Amino acid sequence: MTDLDPYVQVPSRRSVDIELPDEVARLGEIAYNLWWSWSARARRLFAAIDEAAWAYYRNPVELLLNVERARWQVLIESDPFMSSYAALVRYYDHYLSREGGTWFEERFSDYAGGPFAYLSMEFGVHQSLALYSGGLGVLSGDHCKSASDLGVPLVAVGLLYRYGYFRQTLDHEGVQQHHYPEYDFARLPLKPVLGADGSELKVRIPLDGREISVSVWLAQVGRIPLLLLDTDVLDNDPADRAITRVLYVRGREMRLAQEIVLGVGGAAALAALGIEPSCWHINEGHSALVQFERLRALGSEGSTDLGARVERIARNTAFTTHTPVAAGNEQFEPELASTYLEPWAERVGVPMEELLRLGHGDHGEPNQLFNLTALGLRTSAFANGVSQLNAEVVSEMWRHLLPELPGHDRAITGITNGVHVPTWLGVELREVLEERLERGWIGGGEAGWAGVEDVPDCDLWEAHQAQKKRLTRFVRSRTLDQQARNGRSPSSLRRIGELIDPEALTIGFARRFATYKRAGLIFSDIHRLRSLICQPERPVQIVMAGKAHPADRPGQELIRHIFQLSQEPSLWGRVVFLENYDMRVGRMMVQGVDVWLNNPIRPMEASGTSGQKAAMNGVLNLSIADGWWPEGATGDNGWTIPAARAEAEEIERDLEDALAIYRALEEEVVPAYYERDEDGVPRRWVAMMKRSIATVGPRFSSDRMVRDYVEQAYEPLSRSS
Repeated sequence: MTDLDPYVQVPSRRSVDIELPDEVARLGEIAYNLWWSWSARARRLFAAIDEAAWAYYRNPVELLLNVERARWQVLIESDPFMSSYAALVRYYDHYLSREGGTWFEERFSDYAGGPFAYLSMEFGVHQSLALYSGGLGVLSGDHCKSASDLGVPLVAVGLLYRYGYFRQTLDHEGVQQHHYPEYDFARLPLKPVLGADGSELKVRIPLDGREISVSVWLAQVGRIPLLLLDTDVLDNDPADRAITRVLYVRGREMRLAQEIVLGVGGAAALAALGIEPSCWHINEGHSALVQFERLRALGSEGSTDLGARVERIARNTAFTTHTPVAAGNEQFEPELASTYLEPWAERVGVPMEELLRLGHGDHGEPNQLFNLTALGLRTSAFANGVSQLNAEVVSEMWRHLLPELPGHDRAITGITNGVHVPTWLGVELREVLEERLERGWIGGGEAGWAGVEDVPDCDLWEAHQAQKKRLTRFVRSRTLDQQARNGRSPSSLRRIGELIDPEALTIGFARRFATYKRAGLIFSDIHRLRSLICQPERPVQIVMAGKAHPADRPGQELIRHIFQLSQEPSLWGRVVFLENYDMRVGRMMVQGVDVWLNNPIRPMEASGTSGQKAAMNGVLNLSIADGWWPEGATGDNGWTIPAARAEAEEIERDLEDALAIYRALEEEVVPAYYERDEDGVPRRWVAMMKRSIATVGPRFSSDRMVRDYVEQAYEPLSRSS
C-alpha cells in the first residue's frame, strides 16, 4: 500500500460504561465490534460468561452490562476461561492488524486512492441489530463482513431505526401481528461518532423548507466502519424525529424523507469526518439521492453545466439494481418529489424539471414519476444486476435508457450475489471440513473446496444430522412458546415434543412472503401433498417461515392459510410455520433442513441467496431456474424444477409448476433420501451433498462477490476519477 492509507478509523465513544475487571478489560472492545457475530470462538467465550443470559440476549453488550462482580471473580480464577480469553484477544488483534497482508493489499499493492463508500437502506449483520427486513439487508451485512475479511478499504452508510423492522407473531388463527419494540441503542454494539471538536457528530440537511439534525452512530463490522444516521434527536421537531424510526414505512412522503436522510445525510456525514471516497457504491435505488448532494457540492465549486457534473460524479459511481419488476422500483409522484428536492435544484442552479428528469424512467412523457433506479443508472458509470439472469432482465427493462447513460450503449453487467460463509455455515459441518480442507479454504477458490469429496460419507452425514437435530429442538421450542401464548391446552402443548422427526426428509422454505415467491405453491393439491408427506415408511415434513410487509394483505392471507393447513389433524406435525423470521431462524433452517424449496415466478427472483446458504451446508436445492440457480445447478448438486410453458396463463402456469414439484419429490427426491446402505447412510444423497458444498461454496460466497466488485468496479472507477 502507499503512504495514503485508505482504511478509515472513525472516532467514537461508548454511551454507557461497562465495568470490567482489568484482567478481562478487552472484552468491552470486542463486544463493540460485530466481528464477534461471525467468530465462533468469540461467541463461545461470551456464552461461557453466562450461558442463560447469552441464550436470551445474544448480544455481548447487554450481556456484559448485567454480569455481577462475583461472577467475574469466579471466571478470573478459572484457568480454562482465562486461557480462552487470552487466545481470543490474540486472534482478534491479529485479525485487525492485517499482519501478513490481506487479499486487497496483495492484489492492489500500489492502490493510491481513498476508501470505497457503500450505501444501503438496510444492513443485516446480526439479529440483535434489527436494521434489516430480508435479503437486501443480509446481503449488505455480508458485503461488509467479506470486505473486512479481504481487507477492502470500505466505509458503509445506512439508517439507524429506533423500532427496526417489525417482529412477527401469529395469533391462534394464523393472522400476522406486527410489533415494533423500541431499541435502546446504549445497550447495543453501537457508539456515537465524534466530530472534530470531540463532541457527538451531528450534520444538518435541508428538508421541505427547514433543516433537520442527523446524529451519526458507529457499528464497527470487523475492519469496516458502518455509519448509521439517526433523526431521533432532541434538536428536531417530534415529526422529524420519527423519520428514522421504522424500516420501510408505508407512507410515500415519509419514505422519501428517509431516502433523503440516507443519501444526503450520508454524504454530509462522510464530508464532516473528512472522508473522501474514491468510489461510491449505491446499493439499490433507495440511496441514490446521494447523487443530488454530490451534484450540489460540485455546483459550489463553480460548475454550472448539469450534464458535465453528472458525467463527473458518474465516473466513480457503481449502482446495483436488484428489482426485475418495473413496479418494484422506488418511485414518487412528481409533485411530492418537487416539494422535497427543490433545495437541490436551487443549489445546483438548474430548473426543478431538469433535475427531476434524471429520474425519468420512460421516454419523455410529461408528469412522469421520479424513479430512483433511473436516477442511479443515469448517474453511474458502472451498473450491475445481482445474477447473470437478473442482469439480462434489468438490461432489457432499462434498454431504452442505455444509450443516454454514461459510457453509452453499455449493458448492465451481472455480479451474482454471494453469502458470507463463516456466518452461515453450521458449526458441526465446519468442524468436519476444517479437518479435511487446506488452510484458507473458506476464502479460497474452487480448488480449496475440492477436498470436500474426500470427507468420509459417515462424517458428513453425522454432521448434517447434528445440525438437523438442533433445528428440531429449535422448532419445538419456538412452537411451544407460540402455542402457549395463544392459549393451547397442556395436552396440546405436550404433543409438541413429538413435532418434527429428525429422521424424516425435511423441506425448508423461508422467504419474504411476496406473492411472486409463491410460498403456497406446494399446497396447490392438498390431497396429493398429504399422500406424499404422510407415508409411514418415507415421511416428509415441511418447515416454513417468512414475513409479509404490513401493507401486503395477500402475503398475510397466504401466511394465515398455510398456518391453518398446518393445524389440520392430517397435516399436524408434518407442516410447521415458524413465526418471526429473522437471521437466527434463517441460520437454523439453512443448516438443518434436507431440501431447500424455491419456486418463484421466473424471472422475478433477483438472486435468492437463501438457496446459496443452504447449498453450502449440504442442503439440496429444489428450485425453479431463476436467480442464481441457473449458474449454480450442475445436475448432480440439486434439482431444477422444469419450467411451465411460456404461453401458459397464470393459473395454468402455477398448476404446471406445482405438478412438476410433486413429480420431482415423488420420483427423485424422496427415493434418493430413503435409499440407505447397511450403515443407514444415503450414499447417493451424500454424494449430492458433497457436490452442493464443493460447487456452491467457492462460487457463491460473498468473498467472491466483493472481489468481483473491487476488480470490476471499485478499483477501475477509483482510477478513472
